[in-house]
Amino acid sequence: MTADSKFNLFSFTGKMKILHMSWIAFFITFFVWFNHAPLMSAIAETLGLTKSQVKTLLILNVALTIPARVIIGMLTDKFGPRKVYSILLIVCSVPCFMFAFSTSFEMAAISRLLLGFIGAGFVIGIRMVSEWFPHNQLGTAEGVYGGWGNFGSAAGAMTLPLIALWLGGDDGWRYAVAVTGAMSFVFGFIYYFSVTDTPKGSTYFRPKNVGGMEVTSKGDFVFMIIMKLPMYFALALLTWKLSPEGVSLIGETGALASYVFLALLFVLDVYKAYDVNKEMFKNPVPEMHQYKFKQVAVLNVLYFATFGSELAVISMLPMFFADTFGLSMVMAGLVASAYAFMNLMSRPGGGMISDRFGRKKTLLILTAGLAIGYFAMSCINSEWPLVLAIVCAMACSFFVQAGEGAVFAVVPLIKRRLTGQIAGMTGAYGNVGAVVYLTVFSMVDASTFFLVISCTAVLGFLTLLLMEEPSGHMTEVREDGTVELIEVSSSH
Repeated sequence: MTADSKFNLFSFTGKMKILHMSWIAFFITFFVWFNHAPLMSAIAETLGLTKSQVKTLLILNVALTIPARVIIGMLTDKFGPRKVYSILLIVCSVPCFMFAFSTSFEMAAISRLLLGFIGAGFVIGIRMVSEWFPHNQLGTAEGVYGGWGNFGSAAGAMTLPLIALWLGGDDGWRYAVAVTGAMSFVFGFIYYFSVTDTPKGSTYFRPKNVGGMEVTSKGDFVFMIIMKLPMYFALALLTWKLSPEGVSLIGETGALASYVFLALLFVLDVYKAYDVNKEMFKNPVPEMHQYKFKQVAVLNVLYFATFGSELAVISMLPMFFADTFGLSMVMAGLVASAYAFMNLMSRPGGGMISDRFGRKKTLLILTAGLAIGYFAMSCINSEWPLVLAIVCAMACSFFVQAGEGAVFAVVPLIKRRLTGQIAGMTGAYGNVGAVVYLTVFSMVDASTFFLVISCTAVLGFLTLLLMEEPSGHMTEVREDGTVELIEVSSSH
């Protein structure tokens, strides 16, 4: 460990510099990813979009993030976070500029779909931060990384309309979107030249094979295949939303082709997973190298309920407050941004509590709070005082985001060399949650929608009982064959 063993947020050297550079990179990815939301009315006016086309753009924006997080997680483990983050920021500036200068709905739709890739940046920093911080500071560090970076979407909501006005005219929104693309492009180079994958003298452990996640028992292999299904289900759900049954962006033939493609992709995915793990079917994995896949599965379910509900609720909350309390859109937007504002403190808070009081206990308390919080939100109606409704939304938001922080306090403690892939799968489950919840929201009223989230949180609480508190050490093998023990808990 470096001499700077303290956790000092105001330091810009050593591991703290890596943390600051990484959350800024993540902040920019979210700034770009949600740059359309606050400018939507101007964009719709310029391009002459219908209501259903606007909704389609919102869905397309999160569609590709599901496979992207899994793929980017694999690439991060293989090539290291420094290269992958830099390339992602530079390459994704292209669809961002494309969106800024779109002249038709089709062009806007394609660029929005491609921009879903930038939403995978989150996964890269999880691995980067886990390389630099010891286990007893990891939850806090990952929480700061996640919470401050996540704030990019709220910052965009506050600043982009002002930038558009300042740059002026009917094309103000185009310049505002282009500014975010330029930031992404430039910071990609800055990141590359100012960070390293590990502290000096540390080993960066890579997976043996790329193309699938390693598991360490036959039962876990089956379990992993089952856990892949909801990701394909969410992508099929998106296809259905875009087909003639939904918003008719693609025809019946296109939809059918998508379903066939998804089925083939699943078969390929299972084959790749078998290919990576075939050795295990012949020879059992030595005990010191084993890890339990159920740990990953539990975190997937919890992230589905926490981050999935956050993405869905952020999309509908301004409208909900406007309809329920008769607020203007500007006022409703400000009130709803209170929910996102909590990210700055709640997510680091969740990680910190997890470092201090144990991973499992923290998650149990936060998940229970989540279920109660959304149940309370389902009771909000126009007879409530507005202040009480805002307090209720903020309290609920605290449990959601502290829960996210606590989930990612556990992710890096499962298997070091697979951290990117585990973060990728768990992160993808957050997007699966968003797709499922937003689909539910398009069919029911707000009260039922909040109730559905509350029920999934109860389900999360029950699955949590199966999780084991990380303890002892993780074992990794260096390239020269020597074994390194990485501490995952303090021995009390």
